[in-house]
Amino acid sequence: MIIFDRLWTTMEKKNFSTYKLRESCGIDSKTIRRLKANENIETKTLDKICSALHCRIEDIAEFVE
Repeated sequence: MIIFDRLWTTMEKKNFSTYKLRESCGIDSKTIRRLKANENIETKTLDKICSALHCRIEDIAEFVE
């Protein structure tokens, strides 16, 4: 299972709110809800988030068995 706990830590370190993330990535509140629930996210969305936060995928997502 892929979880997004690291996303919230990275956002906090970079002083990014969910509003700022939505605005800079062009994603909607439904996508934020899906991230919080660790549900499926498109890879293009992950790419947008990494670009906005200037980070790597492992800074926002983690695979756990």
